[in-house]
Amino acid sequence: MSLIISMAAFALVASITPGPVNIVALSSGAQFGFRASQRHVAGATLGFVLLLVLMGLGLHEVLQRWPALTQVVQWAGVAFLLYMAFKLAADNGHLDAKESGRAPSMLYGAVMQWLNPKAWLACVAGMGAFVADGEARLVWQFAAVYLVICYLSVGCWAYAGTFLRGYLSNPAGMRLFNRSMALLLAASAMYLLF
Repeated sequence: MSLIISMAAFALVASITPGPVNIVALSSGAQFGFRASQRHVAGATLGFVLLLVLMGLGLHEVLQRWPALTQVVQWAGVAFLLYMAFKLAADNGHLDAKESGRAPSMLYGAVMQWLNPKAWLACVAGMGAFVADGEARLVWQFAAVYLVICYLSVGCWAYAGTFLRGYLSNPAGMRLFNRSMALLLAASAMYLLF
C-alpha cells in the first residue's frame, strides 16, 4: 500500500505543477468552458499514460541507443509549443459558444504530451523510482495510478480556467489572458533550448 501512496504522490506533484499541457488546459477552460476542455484533458491523460507504459516497457533503451531521437523530440516540442503560443496570441478573445468546436482536441492533448519534455522527464524519473527492474506488473500499476491522478490534475487546470471565464467575459480581457498564456508557452519553449 505504501508503494501506491508513493506512486500517487509522485504522480500528483508531476501532474498538477504548471507546464505546457496545464497552461493549455487553463486557457481552454477559460475560453471554451470545462465541458469542451474535457477532450484535451482526456487526450493529455491517455497520451501521457501511453508514454509512461512504453517507457516502462523499454522505450528508454531505444532512446539510449539513439540519443539523436531525443533531440528530434526536443525540437519538435519547441516548434509545437511556439505554434500553440502563436495561435493563442492571435486569438480574437471572443467567447462565442459557436466557437467551442475549436477547443483543443483529444489528439491535440495526446500529441502535446509526446512533445512535452516535462512528460518525458516525469516518465523517466517515475520509472526509475518505482519500476527500476522493468517489472510489467509495476509498470501497469503505476500507469493505473497515473491515469486517475493525471486526469484529475489536468482537469483542475481546465476547471480553474472555467472559473476565470467569469472574469474574462470581454474580448480585451480574454486577449490579454491569451497573450499571457502564449508568453508562458513561448517561455517554456525557450527554456527547453537553454
